[in-house]
Order: sequence, then structure tokens, then C-alpha cells
Amino acid sequence: MASEINSSRSNPKSRTQQQQQQQLVSTMIKQGFISHPFLSPPPNFRAIPSPTLFDIMSIEQARELKPPSSESHKKINDTVSSLLSQAPFQNNNNNNNNQWGMGDVRLTLVAKAVEGGGEEAAAAYRVSVDVHRRMLAAKSRFFAEKLRRSGTHSVEILDCDDVAVYLEAVVLMYCGDELKVKLMGMEVSKILALLKISSAIMFDDGVTACLEYLESVPWSEDEEEIIISNLNQLHLDDSRTNDVLQRVTSEPSTSTRADEIFLQLSFTLLQSKADKPRTEMKALIYRLLGEDHDNRIDISKDTLYHICHRCLSSLILCLSGATCLDNENKQDRGALMGEIAREADNMQWVVNILIDFKMGDEFVKLWADQKELAILHSKIPTMYRHEISKITAQLCVSIGRGQVLVPKDIRFALLSTWLEALYDDFAWMRRAGKSIDKKLVEEGLSQTILTLPLSQQQSILMKWFDRFLEKGDDCPNIQRAFEIWWRRAFVKQYVIESKLPVTVCDIPN
Repeated sequence: MASEINSSRSNPKSRTQQQQQQQLVSTMIKQGFISHPFLSPPPNFRAIPSPTLFDIMSIEQARELKPPSSESHKKINDTVSSLLSQAPFQNNNNNNNNQWGMGDVRLTLVAKAVEGGGEEAAAAYRVSVDVHRRMLAAKSRFFAEKLRRSGTHSVEILDCDDVAVYLEAVVLMYCGDELKVKLMGMEVSKILALLKISSAIMFDDGVTACLEYLESVPWSEDEEEIIISNLNQLHLDDSRTNDVLQRVTSEPSTSTRADEIFLQLSFTLLQSKADKPRTEMKALIYRLLGEDHDNRIDISKDTLYHICHRCLSSLILCLSGATCLDNENKQDRGALMGEIAREADNMQWVVNILIDFKMGDEFVKLWADQKELAILHSKIPTMYRHEISKITAQLCVSIGRGQVLVPKDIRFALLSTWLEALYDDFAWMRRAGKSIDKKLVEEGLSQTILTLPLSQQQSILMKWFDRFLEKGDDCPNIQRAFEIWWRRAFVKQYVIESKLPVTVCDIPN
């Protein structure tokens, strides 16, 4: 908002002479007042009673502008009329409680011209009101500086972003203790506009009321970004904005590391026995961790693997307990089997996060080394243990997609330890697990096998061939991997030629 302000005292000269004097003020000063010695009143000066605000508006609109024809002009005009009908400084029949008397400052607000030229650009909306110097000076340090001389002044402010909001800021100066009440129910965008104007004219009570309002009301996420952006642009004192910004910021000395919060939430989450709430909160945390990869929160590798080892220990403990139970104790056995499924699901959740954070390589080795767990797994009924094989499927899919990079000996160790278990559980995984994509698992397993040396591919695929003939659809269908291995081994038969030895010697001159 830029402004041009002409300040003059009332003078009994003719209007023509006043216009000639005003032409002496040839320089436009933005956001300030222009005073001139020729505009000083004579010793016998008396303020001439001003017409009502509605008279001023109608006279100036008729003299200087064509009636507003655009919808935007009509909207502004309606808003301004509503404000003036209840303005404390207004002298009209609708306001019988005006105790301020005639105004001694004529304030004219002119909106920015519409870009693009034309009639609307030439006829920017304006409104003139009579207000009181003592009120402006008392409430605004800006006006107090510019209206130091006594007498009647004329103030014109050009290029207002929003004439109605600027006028409302002036009206709020008259509200006193009711200022906060006047703001109630306003939209955040309106409060921010008032805050901007209040800050520009140093209306401290208005700034304080707007900030207190923002601190008290809820914000939408879109409003949150707009509020922070506006406060940063205004460069207000930190002491005034801290209460507002505490909602979205914290002092470094009191802030808690993200991984500490994540660790606390994870332990609470993984210990929960309520299936539906636990599933919903896992999905929520996973989604939040995955938001905005460029500004991802700092979850340390140590924190994730601390949770991972805890889940693994719980899983081993559950399987050990299940193998020791008497088959006749069906109630305890059923509860323990439920624990196994829950702990396996917890492990899948952590593994997904590790893979998403590109930290899954160490877990592949850790899982490949769980030979004891694999033996315990084989002793548990398939209907309870198949969730554990989903972990192996996760890793194969990630390796097949190149999301986890581990050496070939670790890839082979993974399949050596867990592939038979995956074959055994595949039917249950496919039927009972809605989260399992059969084609995705088969593709991931195929690609993982094909990353191994040709001899290891042959060993694995020959065993699969026998297994598939026996189990059919209850075994993963990795025919595509079998075809590729066959062509590599017997059709293409790539030969890597040995490099010729190179001898380097000096050539005599």
C-alpha cells in the first residue's frame, strides 16, 4: 500500500485559491504527510463545520468519479456503507451516540487503480470521512508524528490495497475496550489484513488485538502457512509474535528430537493389543514419516534398529513359548499364536520404514542369520506363522526392485534360510493376507533369484521345479525366472573372453 497525503489547515479563501495552493505540493510522498507553510491559517481562523460523511461521499463521488459500475466497486461500496453506518465518528441519523463532535481531519482513502487501463483504471474507488486528530494521534504513533500541528487537516492516502479494511482499522481506533469484541467472528484473512494496516500506521492496540485473536482461534493448514508468511513479512518484535508462533515452533532448548518421540510412540504402538486401533495408528505414523522426502524428519538409524531388535526378540520369545506348550492347552496356545501374528505384523511395519528410509541393507543380513527362528517357525502351524514369511516376501520384493542393495552372499543366505518357509506358507499368505499381492511377490522372488550367480540360480530353480509340480498354485509361480535361467545356461551361453596380457616396456630413442 502506497500513500500520498496532503495536509492543510482550513482557510477562508475561495476554493480556487485552495486548489492553487495545493498545486504547490508537487511531490508525492508515499506513506507520509506533506506540509507547506503557505497552507497555514490566519490568526482569526475558525474551523468551518464539516458536512456529514454521507454528504462528503456523495459530493466527491459525483465530482471526481463516475458511479462505480463494476461488481468489485459495488461490493466495496456496500462494505464501506455498512462500516460508516455504525462508525463512532459518524454524524448521521443512524448514530445518535456520537460524542466526538465534528471531525478536524478529513481522511480520503483511494484504492489501487485496476491494472490494464480502461475506465476502471481511471476511476479508482475512493471514500472520504471526517475523523478526529486527537483520536488518531492517541492511537497511532504514525498519525501522532504527522499531525503534530493543531488545526484542521486534509489527509489523502493513495493506492490502498483494500479501502474497506483500511477504513475498518480507523473505526477500530474508536472502539477502546471493545476492540477485541469487534474482531470476534472475523476470518483469519481479514484479521491478517487488519494486522498489516495496524502495523503500517503503528496502531499498537490494533496489532495486539489481532495477534491475540490469531493466538486464540484454530487455523486450517492453509491458514497456518499464510499466517507464518505474513508475520515474517511484517517483521514484528519477537516478544509480540512468540505467543502466536508457539503453536508451530519450539525453542531449541525445549524441543524433543523427532526420533525420541518416534521411539516413544513406537513402543506404545507395538505393545497395543487392540488390532483395529493399532493398524490405524501404524498407517498414520508410516504415512507421516513418508511425507515430503525433501524435508523428511530426522529418524536415526540407531532408533529404527533398536525397535527392530526389540520386535525380533519378542518374536523369538513368542515362537519359543509356542513350541513348549501342550497341545491340550488350547486357550493358552490360541492366545500365544495371536501374539506371534501380532509381533510378525509389528516387524513388517518396522521393515517397511527401514526400506523407505533406505536403511534396509543391515536387516537383510540380520534376517538371513535367523536360523534358530527359522527352525522354530517350522514347528508352528501354518495358519499362525504365515505372517512371518511376509517379512521374507517384503525383502525379496525390495531387492528385486533395487530398493535394498546387499552382496550376493547375503542374498543367497536369505533364500537359503527362508525360501522353504516361504514356499510352505505361500498358500496361507495368498488366501488369508489381503495385503499380499501374489504377482508382486512372485516377481520380487524371481528377480532376487536372478541376481545370484548362475550355479546358485540353477540350485534354487531346480528345487522349485519339483516343488511346483507337487503343490501347483500353493507354490509361488516363478516360471519367468526359470525361463531366463534356462536361456542363460543353455541358449545364450555368454562367454567372457580373457583379457590379453599387456606388457609395457621402454622404447629406446
